[in-house]
Amino acid sequence: MCGIVGFFGPDDVVHDIVFGLTALQHRGQDAAGIATFDTNFHLRKGQGLINDVFRPKHVKKLPGNIGIGHVRYTTQGSNETALAQPFTSSYPFGLAMVHNGNVINFRELAKRLHDKYHVLPKTSNDLELIMYTFASELRTKDLDHLSVIDIFDAVETTQELAKGAYATVTVIAGHGLLAFNDPNGIRPLVMGRRDTPEGPVYAFASESTCFDYLGYEFIKDIGPGQAVFIDQNFKVHYKNAYAKPKSFCAFEYIYFAREDSSIHGRLVARERVRLGKLLARKVLAAGIAPDMVIDVPSSGYFAASGLAEAIGVPYRRALVKNNHIGRSFIVSSQVGREDIVKKKLNPIRAFVEGKKVAVVDDSIVRGTTSRRIVSILREAGAAEVYFISSAPPIIAPCIYGIDMAMSTELIAANYTEEEICNYIGADKVIYQDLSDLQDLFSEDRGHGGGCFACFSGKYPTGDVTPYLRHIQEERQSQRRDKTLSVSPKAPAPTEH
Repeated sequence: MCGIVGFFGPDDVVHDIVFGLTALQHRGQDAAGIATFDTNFHLRKGQGLINDVFRPKHVKKLPGNIGIGHVRYTTQGSNETALAQPFTSSYPFGLAMVHNGNVINFRELAKRLHDKYHVLPKTSNDLELIMYTFASELRTKDLDHLSVIDIFDAVETTQELAKGAYATVTVIAGHGLLAFNDPNGIRPLVMGRRDTPEGPVYAFASESTCFDYLGYEFIKDIGPGQAVFIDQNFKVHYKNAYAKPKSFCAFEYIYFAREDSSIHGRLVARERVRLGKLLARKVLAAGIAPDMVIDVPSSGYFAASGLAEAIGVPYRRALVKNNHIGRSFIVSSQVGREDIVKKKLNPIRAFVEGKKVAVVDDSIVRGTTSRRIVSILREAGAAEVYFISSAPPIIAPCIYGIDMAMSTELIAANYTEEEICNYIGADKVIYQDLSDLQDLFSEDRGHGGGCFACFSGKYPTGDVTPYLRHIQEERQSQRRDKTLSVSPKAPAPTEH
């Protein structure tokens, strides 16, 4: 999962890009990058947070009234500066592109580019495949008289060829700013506008909270397969190029998106409250009677408050979060995740000591983080701990941009609820019902439809068996390499 922005206006846009990316920092903490254009492309990217990569001296070197930005959370490929986005291409016209998502047929795309156009991508980042596929289609047009129709035709062919999830924003040098989504609309992308005395500034971003910070008016969500192009005269062109039924990622509402964002007409905070209220039925049916409901900060807060309200017990914030430590889910190693949990969360003993505590988290993935949280509450004196997941059991890996590992590492794919309860040390484990989650996001309000693949194993892009096999082979290869690098005198690292 990553965060992307794009801006086009009458004046330099770099400051809006920097502040927009800062609002999306929760979507990626591995690397960041910005590309702007005046008469040439100006590019800066590096590893780390926005404030680490973009100092005032760097911002001064990014002039231009059109530009894009990216914060990276590593999924496909390794975490190297060379893989950070944006990527640029010098022909045709010059392109700069960012994306959020994951292409699953990258081997086929790479072979097609090599065999048909003699293009060899420089990195393992799947964005290159999208960019070069789009560029190759543009090259078939009349480059001296490139039209909006030509651009949308190139988008449509790219969408037909690239399978998976992707929301993209592209600068086409000398022509304008382009945004488009994958045919299923799996990843979020929104459009905004701000009027200035010099003229309008248009923007695209992964989440609407970016516009709240910058004072932009929200215009619309970019729908499945939709393309939007803003030309040099700031005229906006729309095309539903290659759309399929919407399969928006339900996990965005559960965990990844910020609670103050609205996506497809739904405020994330409100949806999390509703998820908590849906859990009330299962909690009451289980016959447990907690003294209080607490959350695992911060994505569990609204679900916990909804559950507490529905079952009529107090909500307490009994786990205090150190906000200067990153999100454990997007840390690549299990040891790193556990270390972050220990440093990030501190229980308020006076609240939990001697109490029966229902603790709500957004999900249970591998189980090790949940186990650590239960242990923290036990050490603080909790009499009983009920662990409640706002999400259903995760039984299949996400292949669309969330690093949920292999099925063999997903605890719910391999163990019963009772076994999971014993492993994490809870008195009871309760999951959200998948049917309830599907009903919540399939209401006939013009906004329904979701991707539930990680909960159901049914992927909206069809048969993904070859890609799942590739993920497993790649992970196993990486582990063999790590094992070989360990000194023979030391035990090899293990993961639970």
